[in-house]
Amino acid sequence: MARDAKARSAHLRSAIAAAAARMMAADGVDDFALAKRKAARQLGATDLQALPTNEEVEAELRTYLALYHGDEQRERLDELRRVALDVMHALEQHRPYLSGPVLKGTAGRYADIDLQLFTDDVKGVELQLLNQGIEYEVSEQKRFAGDEARPVTMLGLVWDGVPVNVAVHAARDERTTLKNTPGGRVIERAGLSAVAALLEDEDDGASGR
Repeated sequence: MARDAKARSAHLRSAIAAAAARMMAADGVDDFALAKRKAARQLGATDLQALPTNEEVEAELRTYLALYHGDEQRERLDELRRVALDVMHALEQHRPYLSGPVLKGTAGRYADIDLQLFTDDVKGVELQLLNQGIEYEVSEQKRFAGDEARPVTMLGLVWDGVPVNVAVHAARDERTTLKNTPGGRVIERAGLSAVAALLEDEDDGASGR
């Protein structure tokens, strides 16, 4: 009986991961926790222990995108990375990095671009955007270096028709590993040269197909 219960739990966990991945790819849900909760409700799951990890959902998301949005997703990812690189060049003096689904390659058709800046001159970033005629919204979030919370200014803007979320970190945090939660995964990031290399690899792969 215990073995059967374990098998049912594993099956439910897998089903929730697949449903959450579909929501993220098809419906534009961009939050893993929200996608998992919605998928669990959809499947009638009440046991929180059955919820998959973000890594499990991400693996299902990669599979789903490859199966159902192959060429479209590659083209969209290439477009998003080019826009990201354009923004990064524009904000180069503020130490920009790309993060999130556009970096990981899991960005769907509705994905935003997530950027990180490392500067102590938040007003300088805002002034640059204003001088370029780019409207933006300001909010604040928390990031964590280990267990230590860091207040982060968030600038929401649109660049070439694509929503861009810019997290402005203190300059000292460029050399630290940052997380969304104390126990979460380290937020991966890539600088200008790394993003340019990703695009070159995409171009080489496209020419070889």
